[in-house]
Amino acid sequence: MNEANPGNLRSRGILTGFLIALLLALLPVAVWLDLTSLGEAALRRQATDMNSLLTSVRSYYATNVVGRILSHSGQTQVIHNYETVPGAVPIPATLSLELGKVISEQQHNIIYRFVSDYPFKNRAPHQLDSFEVGALAALRENPNQKIEDSSHSLFSDRVRLVVPVLLGAACVSCHNTHPESPKKDWKVGDVRGIQEVIITQPIAANIFSFKYLLAYFALTAVCGVSFLAMQRRQSLQIMGMNKELESNNDFLASLSMKISRYISPQIYKSIFSGQKDVTIHTERKKLTIFFSDIQNFTATTERLQPELITQLLNEYFTEMSAIALAHGGTIDKFIGDAMLIFFGDPETKGERLDAQACLKMAWEMQRRLVELNAKWRSEGIEQPFKTRIGINSGYCNVGNFGSADRMDYTIIGAEANLAARLQSIAEPGRIVISYETFALVSDVVAAHPLPPITMKGISREVIPYSVDSLLDAVAERGDVVIERAAGLDFYLDPSLIDAKEADRVRNILANALAALDKRKPAGA
Repeated sequence: MNEANPGNLRSRGILTGFLIALLLALLPVAVWLDLTSLGEAALRRQATDMNSLLTSVRSYYATNVVGRILSHSGQTQVIHNYETVPGAVPIPATLSLELGKVISEQQHNIIYRFVSDYPFKNRAPHQLDSFEVGALAALRENPNQKIEDSSHSLFSDRVRLVVPVLLGAACVSCHNTHPESPKKDWKVGDVRGIQEVIITQPIAANIFSFKYLLAYFALTAVCGVSFLAMQRRQSLQIMGMNKELESNNDFLASLSMKISRYISPQIYKSIFSGQKDVTIHTERKKLTIFFSDIQNFTATTERLQPELITQLLNEYFTEMSAIALAHGGTIDKFIGDAMLIFFGDPETKGERLDAQACLKMAWEMQRRLVELNAKWRSEGIEQPFKTRIGINSGYCNVGNFGSADRMDYTIIGAEANLAARLQSIAEPGRIVISYETFALVSDVVAAHPLPPITMKGISREVIPYSVDSLLDAVAERGDVVIERAAGLDFYLDPSLIDAKEADRVRNILANALAALDKRKPAGA
């Protein structure tokens, strides 16, 4: 698979899982922030309502109770220490202080404070924190405002609301004349102190107000975690499958490469591309068949060591196979030192072009073998290989032959046997073709006929042709000369010799002729 493919899929799966986990983790944070905002707003409203209520109670008490008592002379007194005097009632400030105690005792999350920085002399001073001190100073600058403060912790919210306590006419008269008052110059509208409402509420109280939403979120989280777990499990399974597939692919690729060494590349390609089925099936086609054999190979094997013979034969087949594949030939098989190659299946360019390609291949093989012989002689091989080649064109059965368990892609027919027979009558280093092949290649070859032959299985008389040269551009460039005889192995391609080497070649040929002239006749 592509580096597409498993690595990217794995990275995408991890990234998707991480994003889902992050969204699930941020969901409680978003809910907490919303609940904090809602709780703060609710506490502000509650503190405002509480402050308004207490202010209204104190105002009502001061106007309709204390005011009425003070406006009529009687035995009822309005004093701060009313508990010590029978029939007395508290002043509004005392009422506010006591209401604060009652509210704080009954409502543990609500604190009501009625404080001032000018307490009477016989009373304990009020303890004001920095927020209350700042609020009192701000209200004396501008009493027409409400000062709020909110704070949050992980488990609770708190809101503080401060409003000014303004002195009315009756309050000013009392404070300016009272012997225990610390300040005697109060004016109507002065800020005597502050009235503060502090409300605290746990986050849990707000959270449980959204029990159905929380249940939905919990269900969503469970589904999300389950999805992540399932995706993770599937990802691991897919990764395992990908690794197994990669291993199998590597094995199959290695196996297919090994198999390709045993069959022709054209057959290998047609099988693995699906063009041909691996079934016992044959077709009748007109093919051009090539058959080659090494002269006196058995005698050669007796002179050389088996290891050296194996090396030479493998090098010979490697070179010849490369030439065959370059010309489009289908290598059928190696039979000892012989080769069977055919043209026209599974790919064909037409009868004529297939025959010409086969002939050019055979010509190039003979030329290459001359070069290999020169190389082998330099390595100490006294008598290298000489091959005979036979080529025939005709109809054969081609396809898979054998059993359901073991088959070969090969050709069968008398025309294939005729190619082998033509090879047997060829001289070493020469190419012999049938008349059918000669008719297809006559425009590119110079050949002369040989005596007719007959062969078992073929009713007609066969006229062989021995190939002298090719008439293509390659041969015309230099009139290649190839001759082989006892004591002679001659190959000359003038097209490969430049002007500087020409004189040296002439000297070599002159020396060879002089050596031949000096040779003493037999019996002299």
